[in-house]
Amino acid sequence: MIAFENPAAFLWLLLLPILFFLRALKIFVPLTLPLVLGDWHGKYFSWKKNLRYFVSVLVTLLALLAFVFAIIAAAEPVVHHQEKVYSSRGSDILFVLDTSPSMAAQDIGTGNRIQAAKQAIRMLVQNNTGASVGLVEMARDAALVVPPTIDRSLFLNKLDSIVVGELGDGTAIGIGLSCAIFHLESSSAPKKTIVLITDGENNYGAIHPFTAAHLAKEKNISLYILGLGTNDTVPLEYVDPKTGRVYSGFLESHYDSAAVAQIALEANGKFFQIENMSSLIQALDSVSKNEGVVQSYQIKNTDKKYNSVFIFIAGILILIAIFLKRICLQEVL
Repeated sequence: MIAFENPAAFLWLLLLPILFFLRALKIFVPLTLPLVLGDWHGKYFSWKKNLRYFVSVLVTLLALLAFVFAIIAAAEPVVHHQEKVYSSRGSDILFVLDTSPSMAAQDIGTGNRIQAAKQAIRMLVQNNTGASVGLVEMARDAALVVPPTIDRSLFLNKLDSIVVGELGDGTAIGIGLSCAIFHLESSSAPKKTIVLITDGENNYGAIHPFTAAHLAKEKNISLYILGLGTNDTVPLEYVDPKTGRVYSGFLESHYDSAAVAQIALEANGKFFQIENMSSLIQALDSVSKNEGVVQSYQIKNTDKKYNSVFIFIAGILILIAIFLKRICLQEVL
């Protein structure tokens, strides 16, 4: 929130209409002395009238702006920031995001499936500042991209950098879940949660998804699975990050939700069938409400003053006005 610590300084702005009024009454008009410079029969000094008038008006506007910025600086503008500082730990939420090529199918929202997933994750993360969030990327293999952290900028930057096809073609749900469990089991958070976002059945990897789901149950880790996609022929287009080759065409999407729902059931978790952006947002909102933890916090107020910025701008404007008046117009101050 923007505020001014010395708002009385704005009264100085009243000088502007007073000055123009006095000028209209021919008071405080600059003194001019006509000089004849052609007595030696030489060439008279000449200047295009329109250009001179434009530069003269510009100098006046710059001087007025400099005066206004100086007044704003005198009013001492300050921006107040409020920040929650948590004194207790929140839940750990680890997202397992499927990046197999089928996630480039364009049947969720205005973009493709992975773009919709990123958008929904971003909304949940920004609305839950107390939770620690992490990210596992999954396809033919799985890798921890961001360990659970409260650094939202780090998480969101990594999330935005993920592209389809980085970890090959395939859906290794068992490996993805196992990777997430490994990085959550030693956490001291009061609640530990895995959110798997995928659009296909397990078709790769040495670890069976039921084994990983059962392990999550043993470790007291909540499991939510969001199954993206529709059973239809949908357009698909993506660039292979390894070869740069563009793949474009249509995907025959036959998503067996029952098989994936059984994995969530094995861990006493929940499965959500996602066919549009609205249901995706609702599902993640449900996860947020179910896995939220009451945390103690205090409000930290920080103030940042900007008077030096306005003084700097006013100084620059004055220097430009002086340059135009002395060099371009060749007039004294």
